Amino acid sequence: MQYNWKLKNFEELTNRELYRILKLRTEVFVVEQECLYPELDDKDYLCLHLWAEQDGEIVAYTRLVPAGISYLQPSIGRVIVVKEARGTGLSQLLMHKSIEATLDAFGPQDIQIGAQFHLKSFYEKLGFEQNSEPYPDYGILHIDMTKSIIK
Repeated sequence: MQYNWKLKNFEELTNRELYRILKLRTEVFVVEQECLYPELDDKDYLCLHLWAEQDGEIVAYTRLVPAGISYLQPSIGRVIVVKEARGTGLSQLLMHKSIEATLDAFGPQDIQIGAQFHLKSFYEKLGFEQNSEPYPDYGILHIDMTKSIIK
């Protein structure tokens, strides 16, 4: 599969790109996962936005959050792969690119995520380790996980 990858800070996003990102996040998290949560959380303008397009459509997305915003460490959040592309390896590719972009942007620091509990093994295969007990986050069980960069 050929993907067109984009990485932009908030100010670089066009109105259309921002709209498409917010629409995708709402479609997956609010509608598909039936999770009512504050999508507009005043963090987007502080973050980097990484996404893949195919045939002009966004098919994968993550938000890269600087240290001190969501966690003490930089973090990767709002991880999305559209339903039609799940199971194709795009999720792993997205996370590898997200980890690389996080390290490039914020330096060699551990990376923290708040993962949906049912995806624990997926993130473990990428080197993340669970560091919290499961907790409910707007009706979906989550765990905190860290990828150690500095040993």
